[in-house]
Amino acid sequence: MKTIKKNELYSHLSVFLKKRGIEFTEGSYAARVRQGCGLLTDVINCTQRGFSEAATQMDQGLDRMRDIIHRKTAPKPPPANPAKTKPKSRAKTAAPRRPATSKKATRTS
Repeated sequence: MKTIKKNELYSHLSVFLKKRGIEFTEGSYAARVRQGCGLLTDVINCTQRGFSEAATQMDQGLDRMRDIIHRKTAPKPPPANPAKTKPKSRAKTAAPRRPATSKKATRTS
C-alpha cells in the first residue's frame, strides 16, 4: 500500500463534502479538521509500516520453523560406500581353558 501524503486525506474529504453541499472555509473548524486528518494520516502510515515489518518477521520465523522441521524429519542419508570401508576384523579366540584340577600333593615318606 502506498503512503498517504500529509494533506491528501483532507483534500479528499473537502472534495467529498463539497459534492454534498458543505464547503470548508478557512477558520478554526477547518484547521481542526485539517489537524485531525493529519493525525489520521500519520496513524495510517505508521500502521502500514508496522504491518509490513510484522509480515516480514513472520515470514522469516516460518522459514526458520520449516527448516527445523525439515532437518528433524528428513530421512537419514545412506551410509558411505560399504566397499571402501574396512570390514571389522574378527578377534582370534583363544582355546578354551581347562578348569584347574586340584591335585593334592601326596607326600610319600
